[in-house]
Amino acid sequence: MTAYRESGRTIVLIPAAFTPAEERRWVAQMVAKLQTREERRRRSLGGDEQLMARARELSTAHLGGVPQPTSVRWVDNQQRRWGSCTPADGSIRLSSRLRGMPEYVVDYVLVHELAHLIEPSHDQRFWALVAAYPRAERARGFLEGVELARHDAGEPTTSDDDDDVDPD
Repeated sequence: MTAYRESGRTIVLIPAAFTPAEERRWVAQMVAKLQTREERRRRSLGGDEQLMARARELSTAHLGGVPQPTSVRWVDNQQRRWGSCTPADGSIRLSSRLRGMPEYVVDYVLVHELAHLIEPSHDQRFWALVAAYPRAERARGFLEGVELARHDAGEPTTSDDDDDVDPD
């Protein structure tokens, strides 16, 4: 059972065998948990200033402090990408859809976008940079699961545009 937000909707996945009473009880419980989790994450992830500070910390910790973004901000207009980067001006944007996800997933997307400030393409050098983040594989797996759930729900996914599930 899980609950998440997608395109302004709350999605709750529960077993089909539930009775209507069980369904009502579990949906209410899962929505309450989702709201609590989102509020906790909003407080910890903060606004654009906190996101910039987090990007600087991750750059130092995992990329030798080389990538220095000029701006890092949350955006609401990315429905198919988790994040994007413009290496020419050093700007990074993260989809606000990430706000409901675990911090290590947000950190992974930040590291991914920071790596683009060093290597714009998705070549071997780029992936070696991203691999410096110790939870990269786990975060990619989490995002792939989210994409699979979207696909199963009939919604467009990032993989509809790209060869793999990639946060760009």
